[in-house]
Amino acid sequence: MKAGDFIVIYVTCANVAEAEKISTALLDEKLIACANVFAPHTAHYSWKGKREKGSEVAVIMKTRAVLFEKVRAGILKMHSYECPCIVAWPLGAAHGPFLDWIETETDSTGG
Repeated sequence: MKAGDFIVIYVTCANVAEAEKISTALLDEKLIACANVFAPHTAHYSWKGKREKGSEVAVIMKTRAVLFEKVRAGILKMHSYECPCIVAWPLGAAHGPFLDWIETETDSTGG
């Protein structure tokens, strides 16, 4: 596999508990190899015509590109937001052994 076969997924959650619940479930299902849950931060945004400000927790997940739709569906089942941020970026370049590890730790059927 090459770097472009892998992605990082960025998700924001309402709190650490939600981030941990989603991350653990996706790891258990072998849909992701890793999830980095970051400390709560302040989010400034517009929602339904109003300016909002609140606390969120960001998560960065590492997985195979072919698993994105399953990961997205899994997040949506557990997420509390009406319209959660779920975005992915392909890896343009990466350390080969790290990619091998992601491949080993995720669903071998590729989706």
